[in-house]
Amino acid sequence: MSLQIIKSIDGKAEYVLLPVHIYNSLRNEIEAALKKKYKNEDYVPFELADYVDNSVALARINAGITQETLAEHMNVTQAYISKLEAQSKVTAKVLKKVKAAIESSKK
Repeated sequence: MSLQIIKSIDGKAEYVLLPVHIYNSLRNEIEAALKKKYKNEDYVPFELADYVDNSVALARINAGITQETLAEHMNVTQAYISKLEAQSKVTAKVLKKVKAAIESSKK
């Protein structure tokens, strides 16, 4: 596994793509460096909850599993999970089932 470097038009390294587990282990350091660099500007760290409104999708993404994996642990189809994630409201009963499925996926 290697890091991927994305270069700008003039050939200078501009971005780096790295595996999520490496990013997660460095996230606090990255956030601190960005806050320090942009201290005089309005730096706002990325928060997934600011972009994902559905509690099922948020829980699944935070758990690091796919819709397919969640579906397998809930004994439903991936299409059903997609439908749940598209809804504006989800019942407490469904959320309990999702939580149990996510916990069982970690075992």
